[in-house]
Amino acid sequence: MNRNLKTFLWTCTLPALVLFLVFDLYPFVRAILMSFYSWSGVSDVKTFIGFDNYRTLLHDPIVWKSFKNNLFFLLVVPVVTMGLAMLFAVMLMRSKLKERLFYRTTFFFPNVLALVVISILWSFIFHPTFGILNSMLKGIGLSGLTHAWLGESGTVLWALAAPMVWQAVGYYMVIYMAAIEGIPPDMYEVAHLEGASQFKQFQLITLPLIWSVLRITVVFFLIGVFNFTFVFVRIMSDGGPDHASEVLMTYLYGQAFSNGNFGYAMAIGVFMLLITVVLTFLSEAFMKREAIQY
Repeated sequence: MNRNLKTFLWTCTLPALVLFLVFDLYPFVRAILMSFYSWSGVSDVKTFIGFDNYRTLLHDPIVWKSFKNNLFFLLVVPVVTMGLAMLFAVMLMRSKLKERLFYRTTFFFPNVLALVVISILWSFIFHPTFGILNSMLKGIGLSGLTHAWLGESGTVLWALAAPMVWQAVGYYMVIYMAAIEGIPPDMYEVAHLEGASQFKQFQLITLPLIWSVLRITVVFFLIGVFNFTFVFVRIMSDGGPDHASEVLMTYLYGQAFSNGNFGYAMAIGVFMLLITVVLTFLSEAFMKREAIQY
């Protein structure tokens, strides 16, 4: 590699590298270091306490309740979202509807809205007195099924999962549609002539050929669940009732900005980081398979 090319490459990558070091790596290292201190976040006084924050974390029942709620969202939301996205993508791609572009745009539209807007919108839908959901149930004679959806521990997690799925399903549907569009139609024609059902065609042609796309979307979605769950929980239920919908991110936020316990909040953040790393490796290992060329 000649010197001019090296200089050009360094010139192009240096700004991005500096931004990464300043806004990603430094805060990451700083958070780990601060997890070993007792610090209010607003004073210069920091007391080194070693692993005390982590010992407190291990015996904090709300941390484990929040972790359990995170697991619920990590299991339910991706499975339902990916399942519906794949179903809609296959249905639209195999159909002869002229309105395919309209449906694609309509399904994708919720992803354009800000998460805060979606959270407020669904808060009104689930409102116990004038919410659309309870009004509809009463209107069709199912008053016994009405609930204070965000105010009862038995329904709050499912009520929070609904807008998460609604917001994300169209985005992943469009991705899967683009992947399916790249499959040669001849494969489906041959399979049809051989007598393969639509389900068999999906199982033997569609799924294997878009597996690499599916794997990437699953990994990114699992990581993203930690981030966008915070917005929905914070706005719609604020972790209630009685921490029934608390997740690690909202508990971290409360410890840092409500209780002024930044050291403990950083320990929770490090705990979340470890969970994210483990989940990434597990999902990669579980979904690893050779890519099929066509």
